[in-house]
Amino acid sequence: MPHNAEDKLAELRHAATLGGGEDKVEAQHKRGKMTARERLNLLLDPGSFTELDALARHDCQDFGMGEKRVVGDGVVTGFGTVGGRLVYVFSQDFTVFGGSLSKTMARKICKVMDMALKNGAPMIGINDSGGARIQEGVASLGGYADIFYRNVQASGVVPQLSLVMGPCAGGAVYSPAITDCIFMVDRTSHMFITGPDVIKTVTGEVISFDDLGGSETHTQKSGVCDRRFASEADLIQGVKAWLSYLPSNNLDQAPIAADPDLDENHAAGLAANAARLGEIVPDNPNHPYDMTELIRLVVDQGSFFEIKPEYAPQLVTALARLGGRPVGIVANNPNHLAGVLDINASVKGARFVRFCDAFNIPLVTFVDVPGFLPGSDQETDGIIRHGAKLLYAYAEATVPKLTVITRKAYGGAYDVMSSKHIGADLNLAWPRAEIAVMGAAGACNVIFKGEIAAAKDPEKKRQEVVAQYAEKFANPYVAADLGYIDAVIYPNETRAYLKRGLDATLGKRTARPKRKHGNIPL
Repeated sequence: MPHNAEDKLAELRHAATLGGGEDKVEAQHKRGKMTARERLNLLLDPGSFTELDALARHDCQDFGMGEKRVVGDGVVTGFGTVGGRLVYVFSQDFTVFGGSLSKTMARKICKVMDMALKNGAPMIGINDSGGARIQEGVASLGGYADIFYRNVQASGVVPQLSLVMGPCAGGAVYSPAITDCIFMVDRTSHMFITGPDVIKTVTGEVISFDDLGGSETHTQKSGVCDRRFASEADLIQGVKAWLSYLPSNNLDQAPIAADPDLDENHAAGLAANAARLGEIVPDNPNHPYDMTELIRLVVDQGSFFEIKPEYAPQLVTALARLGGRPVGIVANNPNHLAGVLDINASVKGARFVRFCDAFNIPLVTFVDVPGFLPGSDQETDGIIRHGAKLLYAYAEATVPKLTVITRKAYGGAYDVMSSKHIGADLNLAWPRAEIAVMGAAGACNVIFKGEIAAAKDPEKKRQEVVAQYAEKFANPYVAADLGYIDAVIYPNETRAYLKRGLDATLGKRTARPKRKHGNIPL
């Protein structure tokens, strides 16, 4: 027993570091998981963490809980720095009541969320919890709702990042779902509304934790998770990279790195990248190529951080730098489904565009799109409504918007992909770009259907009219003549044009009609 006030404080502080005890900490490590404090130690700059409410305990007296009042109550909260920049954090402790959310835990989390919003700093939540603390009943449910409300209030004001580093089940999943980004760890992270046992009881379906809510499921199928990592240490490094592209809040400027164009040591590499750009796009317009390779040749070396790389891969969304300045990249990728827009790609792109716009990150769009994916499934599942989300997001965005058409820009997808008509500031096209309602062959099958059918040699006639149509319309010059394209450029000029365009539009001011908010087709 402590003999004085100082000894009592020392005892309580020590108790706060123990979590649920040595046995439970050992079990956590055997699962390949760090403890709540170990994760924060790896995330935050050494010596920067200030803990809040370390001595808080729950006040539940039911079901014997009055005898199980653990110091800290299953969550570590506070603030520190990452790369010298202030962040607020909470880290749930699975070793204490399985990380279950109590009224006290919710109060601790809400306090740091309020501080993050008030002080304009990112909020990072580490989720490792079995769900609500059942012994507290509705008080626990109310705690979740208090957190959800703050997630919404902070949305678009400060960056919010959810790290799912264990289970995240039931109502708990909705807090990460509202935040800007979700990272998960392979094999140890799981998210689901109802678990495998409940599903088996209700529906008879037998499914594993990984198949139902693992990192692979949520990065490839549901699109809930933005990136997955092989280990917790890898995930923490991903957090630091993600933060490096973002401002601390919606009023601050994102961190600017050195411009490699001003460093003679980068001159040879930049020149080689520019030359390589002219070799990326195949001569045959039907042959695929990897758009991510093209993007890496344009942006600053080593600055490409892809968001949702495994979900709807026909549309690339990424954070990068151009001349040291952070930009958001949206690009059709012909390597997957020919770069076509479908429901998943549209939703993925719309969310990313709105995220960038919320935090004043300029958008650079690379276009090579044959149109929207045809099919009865797409139509009945709502491609009209979902495709409109991407259109709405681009038209709504007020950040600088720069667009490069590398090859195809067909039909309504041309309009949607940051065209001049919906507010893009600088629209560029490569010499082989084709801007048209559809491809030459498809267009001629409609326009010259009768002439082709009546010809002595229909196939020869088809080839003849297709060649004539392509010569006249399958190029960027008609659009340039109308002012829809600001400049037709050589591929090796792309980086220079984009950098100058970015410099010219950073001071952009856009007047909008007064309204409470728009009604995006959700």
